[in-house]
Amino acid sequence: VQLQASGGGEVQAGDSLRLSCAASGRTSSIYALAWFRRAPGKEREFVSGILWSGANTYYADSVKGRFTISRDSTKNTVYLQMNNLKPADTALYYCAFQEKANSNFGSWGPGTLVTVSS
Repeated sequence: VQLQASGGGEVQAGDSLRLSCAASGRTSSIYALAWFRRAPGKEREFVSGILWSGANTYYADSVKGRFTISRDSTKNTVYLQMNNLKPADTALYYCAFQEKANSNFGSWGPGTLVTVSS
């Protein structure tokens, strides 16, 4: 499975962005897909995840109510709609997938950079 994240950019606080993660290859092996981010000088952290079936979604407390994850099964693409962005959301955003529950996430790509200025 190959994942390609896109959609990052430079925005002002309060603005919105939509990130996309397009999956290709053996997508039938995907159990779940998630977004992670790494802010400058910080560890990588989980942001949001979705079961490939679309049945369940998960969010970090820091983004609940502002970010929405969704999946377009016809395009094998997962989106992260980010509203009311804050400077603290500035980070390199990655998507990754799991083949089964509790397994490690894999197929990390180069990510897409989100910069939020105040």
